[in-house]
Amino acid sequence: MKLKKVLVPFLAGALALSLAACGGEDKAATDKNPQAETKQEATKDQATKEQEASAKEMQAKLAEQQVDNDKIVAVVNKEELTGEEYNAALTSIQSQMQQMGQDPSSKESAEQVKMQALDMLVNQTLILQKAKEAKIKASTSEIDEEYSAFEKQLGGEKEIKKVLKAQSMDVKTFKEKIADFIIAEKYQDKVAPAGKVTEKEIKEYYDQAASASKEAGQELPPLAEVSEEIQGILKQEQQQKLLATHVEELKAVAEIELKI
Repeated sequence: MKLKKVLVPFLAGALALSLAACGGEDKAATDKNPQAETKQEATKDQATKEQEASAKEMQAKLAEQQVDNDKIVAVVNKEELTGEEYNAALTSIQSQMQQMGQDPSSKESAEQVKMQALDMLVNQTLILQKAKEAKIKASTSEIDEEYSAFEKQLGGEKEIKKVLKAQSMDVKTFKEKIADFIIAEKYQDKVAPAGKVTEKEIKEYYDQAASASKEAGQELPPLAEVSEEIQGILKQEQQQKLLATHVEELKAVAEIELKI
């Protein structure tokens, strides 16, 4: 089982910011001209400092949008949602906007980011509430398997703890969140199962992607090599549409009060 990327945004966001802060550290070799090498290193050092300063400035602006961890930001069916949970969702939206080349720190974006983060948090809460009502659970082995995958992806135990620390989170708390994510995914599979994807749909998706890639001066691998991956993408899209409809149905009968 693989967790949906949107369900672990705070980790991805923290990693992205961490990488941005150290983005200029690659070194190029110049062995023929010591003076040129010194000048080049000085230029790279300056570029690195500017990158780090820019990353820190962005982090400070994004942090201003957060709320106190203990603040109640919403109440969903009498369950109080805290600032800590909101800040995690907020980090997700901010990270997604940055990946799309948008500035989540601008005044124009602030209200949009806030409402999207609240909506994400409310949706996830409704899903978890219904999943737990259905007595859906995550086993220890499932949790450990997902944690190990994250640990490997980030480069080992030391690196994952560094990222978690940046989010003021310990391993135990992160595993609790992983459990919730697994439960939510199982619930999604139950209420929004993906249907069959036809060869025609796969071919149409491939043709569109190939056309876009060609315009960008790139070339996709042959259809046979990516057919299975495309099938997975299309199934996930199906599930997301079905789940969105289901969540709207849950909202229609839920008691939801936004506090910020």
